[in-house]
Amino acid sequence: MTSALRFLHVVAAIAALSWAVPAGATTDIALWHAMSGELGRQLEKLVSDFNASQSDYRIVPAYKGNYTETVTGAIFAFRSRSQPAIVQVNEVATATMTAAKGAIYPVFSLMRDQGEPFSLTDYLPAVSGYYTDAAGNLLSFPFNSSTPILYYNKTMFRDAGLDPEMPPKTWPALGIAAKRLRDHGAVCGFTTSWPSWIHVENFSAFHNLPVASRANGFAGLDAELTINNSVLVRHVAQLAEWQKTKVFDYGGRGQAAEPSFQNGECGIFIGSSATRADIRANSKFEIGYGIMPYWPDVKDAPQNSIIGGATLWVLRDRPRAEYKGVARFFAYLSQPGVQAAWHQNTGYLPITRAAFELTRSQGFYERNPGSAISFEEITLHPPTENSKGIRLGSFVLIRGAIEDELEQAFAGHKSAQAALDSAVERGNKLLRQFERASPDR
Repeated sequence: MTSALRFLHVVAAIAALSWAVPAGATTDIALWHAMSGELGRQLEKLVSDFNASQSDYRIVPAYKGNYTETVTGAIFAFRSRSQPAIVQVNEVATATMTAAKGAIYPVFSLMRDQGEPFSLTDYLPAVSGYYTDAAGNLLSFPFNSSTPILYYNKTMFRDAGLDPEMPPKTWPALGIAAKRLRDHGAVCGFTTSWPSWIHVENFSAFHNLPVASRANGFAGLDAELTINNSVLVRHVAQLAEWQKTKVFDYGGRGQAAEPSFQNGECGIFIGSSATRADIRANSKFEIGYGIMPYWPDVKDAPQNSIIGGATLWVLRDRPRAEYKGVARFFAYLSQPGVQAAWHQNTGYLPITRAAFELTRSQGFYERNPGSAISFEEITLHPPTENSKGIRLGSFVLIRGAIEDELEQAFAGHKSAQAALDSAVERGNKLLRQFERASPDR
């Protein structure tokens, strides 16, 4: 009797499994993301193309709000065992995700375990390096990466007697050009978006200066900020001085300053390479492009820029069948043709050199002047310990503290030295809190 009952239980279990995952059924895989508008439509197309390329897996994208809302939602979902297999997380949250070791499935392990072809050397070091561990293993999949570039109004340059084919390459040259624009009636000479990302994080990388000790945090959680160094202090002091006469005009955080360039108020703008399509669509003048400026008396400048944007993290505790599909999806995204199309349609960087070469061979860069500058900038030199990226816990909050203090300097309420000293003090407190809260410190 006991044997018969045991046999019936086995039969019932097999039947249940067969009903839950029928032979030949498509496995759905949830992807939570933070892309809206045109970028969201491009993501939907990318996913649709993958789904149409095979019949075993179906990626199901779901917009979950901005980056903070998306990752917060995924964390709460993980606690209730309803997390997606893939979640899009912005680059400044990399340290936070890395610390959650029990919740993440590292991409290098995923691709190895699922037997999908994967070679880290195929990816651009300046992109992949941001998302690797201390041993050089890729933790998450680079997806939408951008870097700052310089935009300028060629019409305003001509009117001011400036060469419209010669963007300023150094900060002294930019100051001269911006003053000339002001003297010829411009509301402001130049402005910038994302103040910390551009004028602290990328500025430091481009001048081969550390943002923090311990290899910008890659070598340990006990890192401390070093942004109150003499080079960065001089730079912030110069911006504050230019602010007095609107040679430079601070336009706010995020992308708040972008409209003042699009509307023809400011002749020069430093912003994300990923806003190129938006700027072209909304500007009524001829646009020029250039690399980020640098101070020519700083020994190793220009080095290379670093990225912003986001990456795809894989979360654990999903059904085994989903992970094979995730690996297949990442292998698909890495194909040169797929990467080239994503790069060309969105303005984000290609994550592989093969995708860049394909885009060039297709004539895209010739037809779209300025579209290759971001790639040239991040590959200007091999990344150093200072220009590989930043791996600091609570960096979203630290960036907020930095921008608080930059605003104090730009408004003339604090000296550049006092503002950056305060940013270091506030940021280090946040780093110590993160270190104490990390279980594997």
